[in-house]
Amino acid sequence: MSNRTVKVVAGYPCWSRLRPLVLLACLAGLVASAMAEEPEGVSPACPPAVRQVELACQSWTEIDAGLKAGTRTVIIPVGGTEQSGPYMAVGKHDVRARVLADRIARRVGQTLVAPVLAYVPEGSTRPRTGHMRFAGTLSISPAVFAGLVEGAAESLRAQGFTTIVLLGDHGGYQAQLAALAQRLNRRWAGEGAARVLYVGAYYDVVAGQYADYLRRQGHGVALGKHADISDTSLMLAVDPSLVREGLLRQAGKPDSADGVYGGDPRQATAELGRVGTAMQVQAAVEAISSFNRRHP
Repeated sequence: MSNRTVKVVAGYPCWSRLRPLVLLACLAGLVASAMAEEPEGVSPACPPAVRQVELACQSWTEIDAGLKAGTRTVIIPVGGTEQSGPYMAVGKHDVRARVLADRIARRVGQTLVAPVLAYVPEGSTRPRTGHMRFAGTLSISPAVFAGLVEGAAESLRAQGFTTIVLLGDHGGYQAQLAALAQRLNRRWAGEGAARVLYVGAYYDVVAGQYADYLRRQGHGVALGKHADISDTSLMLAVDPSLVREGLLRQAGKPDSADGVYGGDPRQATAELGRVGTAMQVQAAVEAISSFNRRHP
């Protein structure tokens, strides 16, 4: 084997002193094997519509050019990783916050969307309380959450963004977001044009205008506080892959032991959800646009 020293390339044996044609055939085999291992149907993380508004999909030079061209508004979407009953994935809030923030940014114009904050207060770990009683929930303390939001906002302000929007998809931290906006605005007063806008209307519309719509459609008894017909319909409208719809239709009425707090998700539909998401987007667009007109 002195003239056929075996080498392993990417897990495959080749020989360093084989004749050129044989070596080329060996290398071609390695390439073909590697290509065969690539997963099929991989979707790009940043298709054109997403790249247009998501900060994480742009290079620093593209973001800098946008700032110089007048992009001054940025949305910090806040989600949360929590249980939502047996039939909905724990990333529900994160996906909805990102997708709807993108729609809002495109409607407002000259607006970017920062990465979703997926770690939020969800209950105690010792003892396990709130959503932390269920597998898959991730929780941080209110103090850590405040530091996370403030750090993100300070970073964006330092780069030149002047309207920094806090947009939360989950109810547990809404009051804290409002208080954080006030704190940062007091801290930044007199230091430049940057301001924080907490858009509570985005979340409030779900229990208000959207719930009223569902009642008018005869779904009042299915409304609850968490993972109900409203919550599930909104998710079906944004990304149905996060709902185990087949199992949901066959299930008995879930209760608090299942992580569903009141109401009934079994009659949820994407059609109902699209009405709610349109209301959320419209409420946020109006709030941000009005704020920017008052603070040119």
